[in-house]
Amino acid sequence: MTKALPPSLRIHPANWLGPVDVDGSFALPPRRLEADVGCGKGRFLLARASAYPDISFLGIDRMLGRLRKIESASARLGLRNIRLLRCDAAYATAYLLPDRSLDTIYVFFPDPWPKERHHGHRLLSTEYIAALARVLKIGAHVHVATDHLPYFEEIRERMGADLRFEAAPTFVLQESERTDFELLYLKTKPIGRGSWRLRPEP
Repeated sequence: MTKALPPSLRIHPANWLGPVDVDGSFALPPRRLEADVGCGKGRFLLARASAYPDISFLGIDRMLGRLRKIESASARLGLRNIRLLRCDAAYATAYLLPDRSLDTIYVFFPDPWPKERHHGHRLLSTEYIAALARVLKIGAHVHVATDHLPYFEEIRERMGADLRFEAAPTFVLQESERTDFELLYLKTKPIGRGSWRLRPEP
């Protein structure tokens, strides 16, 4: 008997200026929703979705080739709990994700833009952190990892200064969940990791 393929994984917003019905795209009752921002080729996303079939996962990336690889792998694995959005991470978080929609967001190995004159392009700006505070549910987590330690220190300072967030136990990946970038750098470079929780509104 041939295994049925999962439904279309790609979300195609009818309106790119307002919130997208991410929950509705799964055709399932509302349940826990987690997002992998800059999901790349999907090693973490696929492993996580395989391990937790009762959680819905949204992968966000702007590279079409990467998303196609995830679609193919999802079909091969029979995964039905993944949806994909082809979009810039900052734009998606600021404009397309609904208020209080996410239980967890993962930001692993964002582009560090190492040259000082390019630091303004870094994803985890104060504006992006404000967007995170909007889309996360109260008590939800953001987990960050980067191999660029100066960038990590900048992230840690910004998150620590934002009173909407509090430090949380650092998220620990399973071996099968390590991203391609992490596998590339794990043996040669230290990796900065941090986790934060959205505080209740005052």
